[in-house]
Amino acid sequence: MNKGKQATLFQSWGQKKKDIRSDNKVISDVIDLCEGLDEDDDELLAEAMERSLHDYSDDGGHTVNGGHEGPSDVCNISIGAESFPVSTQGLTQRNVPPGFDRVAGKLWIYPTNYSVREYQYNIVGKALLKNTMVTLPTGLGKTFIAAVVMYNFYQWYPQGKVVFMAPTKPLVAQQIEACYNIMGIPQEDTAEMTGTMAPTERRRVWVEKRVFFLTPQVIMNDLSRGTCPAVDVRCLVIDEAHKATGNHAYCQVVRELIKYTTEFRVLALSATPGGDIKAVQQVLANLLISHIELRTEESPDIKPYSHERKVEKIVVPLGDELTSVKKKYVQILDVTVNKLKRHGVIYNRDTTSFSKFLILKAREDFRQNPPPNLQRNNYGMVEGDFALALSLYHGFELLQLHGSRSLFNYLDGILHGDKGYGRTKTELLRNPDFNDLMDLLREKFAPPDCRPSQSSKKPLVTGHPKMEKLEQVVLDHFNTFNSGDGETRVMIFSQYRDSVSEITNILKQHHPLVKVMSFIGQSSAGKSTKGFTQKEQLKVMKDFREGGYNTLVSTCVGEEGLDIGDVDLIVCFDAHKSPIRLVQRMGRTGRKREGRIVMLVTEGKEEQIYNQSQYSKKSIHKAILNSAKTLHFYQNNPAMVPDDWTPKCHKMFITVSKKFKPTKAASTSNMNKITSMLSSHGNLPKQNRKKLSGRQNSLHHTTNGKLPKHD
Repeated sequence: MNKGKQATLFQSWGQKKKDIRSDNKVISDVIDLCEGLDEDDDELLAEAMERSLHDYSDDGGHTVNGGHEGPSDVCNISIGAESFPVSTQGLTQRNVPPGFDRVAGKLWIYPTNYSVREYQYNIVGKALLKNTMVTLPTGLGKTFIAAVVMYNFYQWYPQGKVVFMAPTKPLVAQQIEACYNIMGIPQEDTAEMTGTMAPTERRRVWVEKRVFFLTPQVIMNDLSRGTCPAVDVRCLVIDEAHKATGNHAYCQVVRELIKYTTEFRVLALSATPGGDIKAVQQVLANLLISHIELRTEESPDIKPYSHERKVEKIVVPLGDELTSVKKKYVQILDVTVNKLKRHGVIYNRDTTSFSKFLILKAREDFRQNPPPNLQRNNYGMVEGDFALALSLYHGFELLQLHGSRSLFNYLDGILHGDKGYGRTKTELLRNPDFNDLMDLLREKFAPPDCRPSQSSKKPLVTGHPKMEKLEQVVLDHFNTFNSGDGETRVMIFSQYRDSVSEITNILKQHHPLVKVMSFIGQSSAGKSTKGFTQKEQLKVMKDFREGGYNTLVSTCVGEEGLDIGDVDLIVCFDAHKSPIRLVQRMGRTGRKREGRIVMLVTEGKEEQIYNQSQYSKKSIHKAILNSAKTLHFYQNNPAMVPDDWTPKCHKMFITVSKKFKPTKAASTSNMNKITSMLSSHGNLPKQNRKKLSGRQNSLHHTTNGKLPKHD
């Protein structure tokens, strides 16, 4: 374990390890511990342990196969669907991190308390031996795989630390319970760590606990303080791993960890590894990935467990009213775009063919290479025009994808918000076309107290033809299910909070047939709608799962990972360029029965965006399947078990006898008060209790399939 100057991830890569396969003949009469072991775990696992201890001699000498000494020193190892001979001559703990338990390390445990799926079993076998990226469609058991891998490292390294990182606090809270229910790692050894926990309290928890569920920001803060024992981390699980690009907190954590040690196993989980092949390569490099396990819905071993998801694309015309608004808005855009054209900083093309991306690119080109005939004292004016153009093109995108109500709310925010638009606001108010458009939109969408006339209450109006189509799709769905006395749930995705609010208000008109609730993220800064706290998010998900609501309208916060229950209909109100977003949304349905996905896309540009996203998704999968030619993997895969030693699998029924108890982080002052109260009543638990040794702990776990009892 080396601590020193930080190197780039690629610089830290070493030579690829020699493959442990051998061309020696496979011995056919070796016992396969993975076959036929489902129940009676007490006797079976005791027998398995006894045989495994005879399979390998303790002094690293000859091998015993089936009770007979053999001169070939070869045993048959089965991992996944593959069997191959492995030499056990001179078995030692070379190149293995300290703390490896040689008794527990003879086996790896696979649970049968859940249905045994071949693809999960095969992936776990690989993930124990290599830094692995697991790419599975949503709902097919990535968390299960993580729980099994974490459990085995918890067994193999009795003094080591196992870390599970998730991007949000609600996801952390969800995953800690899910992992416990799968493998039953004792809660006494498990901690959920958040930023609200005092640093001194987290320092204590890092010492006392062994399995940690947290956000990357928490561990990064503790690594920088020196309170996280980095050298003791033996397994690092990264959920929603596609986020590990650029300077994301995931990348920072891995970069910081390898300053101290490279001796930890990485398991990365994601429904899709990246938006394009460059992003996939970034993720592989940043997370030290040396192997990918990719399954798609077309994979033969996945099909028995995935239900059909019917994807229906509905192309909605812009309509006469929205086309009229668009025409007026383009006239406003023309003023700013023509200024930039006269300065020679953008190409001479039609105003509607530009986008935010093209304007950003043109501004970057201008900053790096300004036109030679442009006077320097005009640079500030050009920068102001670029800023105005970016704001206007964002509004143009809102108009086409989300409608005139979203456009009005955005422009009204520029005029009356506290974002400090300054020059943008002044320039817009000087434009008579802009004032005319705002008067038109204000009359239609402004609250009654903001309208010049309050003589009559306006009925709820929609801002985009997609709203009427969405309303129709949702009502048809519920009427169909209700006629069959079925219970069903619907989830609607929209990129912007204004649209979420509008969709929610429209569907509320159909209560009690449609019991709708919005679901948005925590951030409130600069947003017109106040965000949900973590507590509010968890409550909404719980109510949705339990039937309090049957329709959830969500921003991107509902896309990734969170358990929102069984959903039969997904409606995507907008299309996104990134295939990641599309895959995450589609994964919310079709988990336990057939699901339907409706894509609402506006005719024209949004339809092109959707088609491009579909193409990108297929090209990424194709590139990964041909990864030997297109992707570069981490070569210095850490040896977490001794050389030429592959643990054998034992399938066993894990009994989780205690119900998971959610923990609530207490502040240091509260902990002190509690300690003082308990002490005064003579009920304070004994401190510094002697814990089970690593081998005792491992043997107890692997002899009865039940939770170990701590003193």
